[in-house]
Amino acid sequence: MDLSTQIAADLLSIQAVFFRPEEPFTWASGIKSPVYCDNRLTLTAPEVRTHVENGLAQLVREAFPEAEVLMGTSTAGIAHAAIVGHLMGLPMGYVRSSNKDHGRQNRIEGKLLPGQKVVVVEDLISTGGSVIDVVEALREAGAEVLGVVSIFTYGMKRGLERLAEANVKNISLTNFDCIAAVAAQEGYIKPEDVRRLLAFRDNPSDESWIGGTK
Repeated sequence: MDLSTQIAADLLSIQAVFFRPEEPFTWASGIKSPVYCDNRLTLTAPEVRTHVENGLAQLVREAFPEAEVLMGTSTAGIAHAAIVGHLMGLPMGYVRSSNKDHGRQNRIEGKLLPGQKVVVVEDLISTGGSVIDVVEALREAGAEVLGVVSIFTYGMKRGLERLAEANVKNISLTNFDCIAAVAAQEGYIKPEDVRRLLAFRDNPSDESWIGGTK
């Protein structure tokens, strides 16, 4: 079993990624989604956590061997950056969603020197907006951001375009297509649901997949 398939199976087994095409979830934006994602659950499942953290370390070593510092996204990426940093013997910090309103009013927590080569650690990428904001904050602080490693990505067109426009390279342990395929193979969803799920992935605002018409 390759790494992407292993992580997909892991996330499904603990319902960190949970498919419900017949009863869609509603996002804050109002969009109806057949999938619910909570990768924080990986932290409370030791075996899955081990696979995830070793996998993220492997991605950093293979894709960004020059990495000097890991920076987690706030808040979901912080624990993963800390564990992977420990495994790799690298310093880590994290980037707040906004500056603190007290003390030194830091947005970037942890020591970061201008010119240091940084890899951002994120748990989930959908539209890409939040992780791009983190990358821009690090660039403004003088860091050289090599790229992003994440546990899961939807692979949505808008997200891919925004990452490309911002010149941000993301590598994920697994993706929506892989998880949908594994979910069908392991009986979490019906095989015919895969096409509906991918229709959602391609255009989340088009709800025609809900009735099975796509």
